[in-house]
Amino acid sequence: MVQAKTEEFRGERNAKLIDNLTAVWDSSVRTTHHFLTEQDISALIPQVKTALQGIGHLVIAWEGAEPVGFMGIQEHKIEMLFLAPSSIGKGLGREMIKLAIDRYEAEYVDVNEQNGQAEGFYRHMGFRTFRRDETDGQGNPFPILHMRRTKE
Repeated sequence: MVQAKTEEFRGERNAKLIDNLTAVWDSSVRTTHHFLTEQDISALIPQVKTALQGIGHLVIAWEGAEPVGFMGIQEHKIEMLFLAPSSIGKGLGREMIKLAIDRYEAEYVDVNEQNGQAEGFYRHMGFRTFRRDETDGQGNPFPILHMRRTKE
């Protein structure tokens, strides 16, 4: 079912790449994060671009020359995973999580509580909530679930 090629990006994180990945983020968030306002999304874009530039491991899923998803991993934590709406539900997220676990020993992920679909996905992938914060990292009223992968 997965048609995209997924690999760690080792090239230059130039403005075009960052803009393309930010467009994937934008379309993904608009599809999955219904609790965010237009103002919230606009305010997050500069932070997304900065995070994409600085994340330790950037994994990109490509269909041809177009990115259709990306994941950022830092110190055993999945810091970001976003898929283009056309790629959701096709096994790509599962493939990326398996890569994060197998290659980068990912153990942690944070999820917006209001994005129940993501929480369910991570639970299915073996992660369990160990802490809940009332606000996100910027102090906004978006509860965050801190999840850790259970060892089998």
